[in-house]
Amino acid sequence: MNKLLRAAGVAGFALMMLGTSFVPRAQAQCVSIPSSNTKSLRPPSFDGVGQLINASFAEPGSEQERIVGYWKAQFLSEGNPGIKDGTVLDAPFIQLHGDGTELMNSVRDPTTQSFCTGVWHKTGKSTYQVNHFALSWDGDHNFVGPGQIQESITVNKNGDAYTGTFIIHQYDPSGNTIVELTGNITANRITVNTTIDQVL
Repeated sequence: MNKLLRAAGVAGFALMMLGTSFVPRAQAQCVSIPSSNTKSLRPPSFDGVGQLINASFAEPGSEQERIVGYWKAQFLSEGNPGIKDGTVLDAPFIQLHGDGTELMNSVRDPTTQSFCTGVWHKTGKSTYQVNHFALSWDGDHNFVGPGQIQESITVNKNGDAYTGTFIIHQYDPSGNTIVELTGNITANRITVNTTIDQVL
């Protein structure tokens, strides 16, 4: 029994090492396993069961990576009737990931909204488009509808800040626009050395 367990452990480790040897630099190869049958754990070249999926990631130091990271942002109103220019509409924490996705944690009361999740796309040397969505409720816990925020941003030369513009559409559940807001966005990168007074 001990010999059998030892042999199984060695075989499992060898299979793991074999799999990692096929992963090229800055790119991951993931095997999609459609069945829980252990025969499908063999490399796909043996029986065609698996499927290789390319997943590209930004290489360290690349221009694409300039947007990737953790940020503290401010959305400042501009050109909105009844709202003074420069009024802070939101001051969220934002994460932009190397796979082109984004997560934003708003400072709004959590009973009135959910996390915004979105995607980003590189449009120029240091410029990017961001498109994300959230769900909103009123103070009585009634669903208001989805919100959409679209941003055009530019990361500075040092890669530690970005600026840009945004437009927010708040829709009702049927997709009709209730409110539209525009303004400017600024953000500073959060690092392992960032202190609390730098994000308040």
